[in-house]
Amino acid sequence: MRDETPFDALLLVSFGGPEGPDDVLPFLEGVTRGGGVPRERLLEVAAHYDHFGGVSPINAQNRALLAAIRAELDAHGPRLPVYWGNRNWHPMLADTVRQMAKDGRRRALAFATSAYASYSACRQYREDLVRAVAAAGSDAPRIEKLRLFYNHPGFVEAMADTTEAALAALAPAERATAHLAFTAHSVPVAMAETSDYQAQLREASTLVAERLARRHPWQLVFQSRSGPPTVPWLEPDIGDHLADLARRGVGAVVVVPIGFVSDHMEVRYDLDTEAAAKAAALGLRFVRAGTAGTHPAFVSMIRELCLERTAGAPPRALGTRGPAPDACGVDCCPPPARPPAGGPREPRS
Repeated sequence: MRDETPFDALLLVSFGGPEGPDDVLPFLEGVTRGGGVPRERLLEVAAHYDHFGGVSPINAQNRALLAAIRAELDAHGPRLPVYWGNRNWHPMLADTVRQMAKDGRRRALAFATSAYASYSACRQYREDLVRAVAAAGSDAPRIEKLRLFYNHPGFVEAMADTTEAALAALAPAERATAHLAFTAHSVPVAMAETSDYQAQLREASTLVAERLARRHPWQLVFQSRSGPPTVPWLEPDIGDHLADLARRGVGAVVVVPIGFVSDHMEVRYDLDTEAAAKAAALGLRFVRAGTAGTHPAFVSMIRELCLERTAGAPPRALGTRGPAPDACGVDCCPPPARPPAGGPREPRS
């Protein structure tokens, strides 16, 4: 039976991250609990946060996105109150859903800050929502996740704009021959084979590259892998790709974090610190494009996704794959048989 209850809230769902030095280890321990990640590795990852005062950039960026979404909905509708809950750090998703229940919300939409299909990027968020609703009890609102948006015109426009801005930072001669490296979080090959993760990333990269003022050679590469080297993960790694470009005599590379929507730790540390240092050592000019963040086209896209569900607005999508479905199949992006690569990835968000 179709639910005719009107939507009365929007929930922003994200990964979460520590907000001070004392939060870092508890955050890492919480994310990797049960995964068998050695404490030595947790301490190694925790040291990355020292570059940022022990604070992940992700929560401040989510606050900025939250404010932008509220302003967009207030100005143009639908008039929905906007909440925010995280998978792994405060405000925790379960706490937010309890507050929504106290506020009398009955049916809400959820926007997750992940554009692509895979277990960790999509299905796990749906599982998080189910658990949070169950924990909130009988008064909890029904929550429905908005569809994936990797090929939505708003996301593509935002990423094309940030890429053009990065190219503009190069000298004309560098710009003319610059290569683009579209980068996303690596996952175990076994996980990638049960989803459309790679195909969607290639589609998004193609759509962005085609909208630039001039064509540039490009490649999809991966970053931030974890786990034992004996377990295959998606490649090529960004570091290996930079070395290959340098060997081929390429003078400049623009790295486009197509797999992410905000400049969180995987961007600020893994790209802006580690990858940039490797490029410098190779003599390769390195510029990193911004993420979608609070780009007006991206924020407007979130409003459009809401209108698809609240007002029956036609879904928009670029390319050949069409819009992602509102509801995923029961067998979509199945969970791994065991934590990937001997344990979940060590988070840096």
